[in-house]
Amino acid sequence: MAFLSDNLARVKPSPTIAVTTKAAELKAEGRDVIGLGAGEPDFDTPQNIKDAAKAAIDAGKTKYTAVDGIPDLKKAICAKFKRDNGLDYTPAQVTVGTGGKQVLYNALVATLNAGDEVVIPAPYWVSYPDMVLLAGGEPVIAEATAETAYKLTPETLEAAITPRTKWLIFNSPSNPTGAGYTWDELKALTEVLMRHPHVWVMSDDMYEHLVYDDFKFCTPAEVEPALYERTLTVNGVSKAYAMTGWRIGYAAGPVEIIKAMGKIQSQSTSNPCSVSQWAAVEALTGPQDYIAENNKIFQRRRDLVVEMLNAAEGVECPVPEGAFYVYPSIAGCIGKTSEAGTVIADDEAFATALLEEKGVAVVFGAAFGTSPCFRVSYATSDDALREACTRIQAFCASLR
Repeated sequence: MAFLSDNLARVKPSPTIAVTTKAAELKAEGRDVIGLGAGEPDFDTPQNIKDAAKAAIDAGKTKYTAVDGIPDLKKAICAKFKRDNGLDYTPAQVTVGTGGKQVLYNALVATLNAGDEVVIPAPYWVSYPDMVLLAGGEPVIAEATAETAYKLTPETLEAAITPRTKWLIFNSPSNPTGAGYTWDELKALTEVLMRHPHVWVMSDDMYEHLVYDDFKFCTPAEVEPALYERTLTVNGVSKAYAMTGWRIGYAAGPVEIIKAMGKIQSQSTSNPCSVSQWAAVEALTGPQDYIAENNKIFQRRRDLVVEMLNAAEGVECPVPEGAFYVYPSIAGCIGKTSEAGTVIADDEAFATALLEEKGVAVVFGAAFGTSPCFRVSYATSDDALREACTRIQAFCASLR
């Protein structure tokens, strides 16, 4: 349609949202569908956070706020960065947006000019490349393979950087793989970045608190303090606090970029929901013990899914360090044919046939830039996961 922006042709709709929507549509038609596509904890928001939101409503805190966050929340975010990451920020270095996605997008729009490049390790969260394209930049994909546990190597990062590189987008633990970088692994990457002072770091730490076994989270500006002045550290309350629908994300970084991001937000959405901001204050400053309790449940589910998927024919599933995703390879299934006659030419065909024939919704690996794989979100009940994995095993066993 000629009326629409040419820029729109550069991007595609979110595949993860599309999978979740398709699963919901099939359920509405009466189909027995298990959805493993959504990156959303199935836990309820903790009661103290809900109580704080109700108190804010009762106190009339329902008006416009400062465009990029109330002072109380910015203060709480500064305290969080000091407590959890050893990073010192002032409220002037903090911005609050309507979810982490808006914060990332604001930063890209505020900094990218035509032709600027952004290095994105693959597998990547589906939205990174398209946000870069919408902001007028060019995504440069740096492949991380199964051989390196889907973690970017210093050599691959070095090869991806050019004089036009403006940002590296870094995500640990990763969506979609759950791969987490150790201090030493991250230090090796920051050493590359120190050789390229024109490259800034956008660290997406959304899954910071969702880590398992003995894994210790770390973030780039913490590992290499010399990167502090060119790092935007992004986080939010969605995952750790089961607050996906409250839509609060935040970031801290140099004042100049924070002001620029605020200018963009002032002319787009304006302030995040006032009530959600007060709920986020309680999330960050109130009791934190339920995070560890929830993580025990997530780890049990991770172990269940990894074991069952590795028992499926043609599937290899690594053990992730964090988040609530697994990212198995289906190289052993490619080229085969399903019972209904679908040729499994690629991971999208696999995911489509799995949904249509077995009623299990997963996201195909090409959406995340690495094939042939698929992503499973294990942020759902043990019973649903067990049944879904049983169906995946049956589907793989039926391929000929």
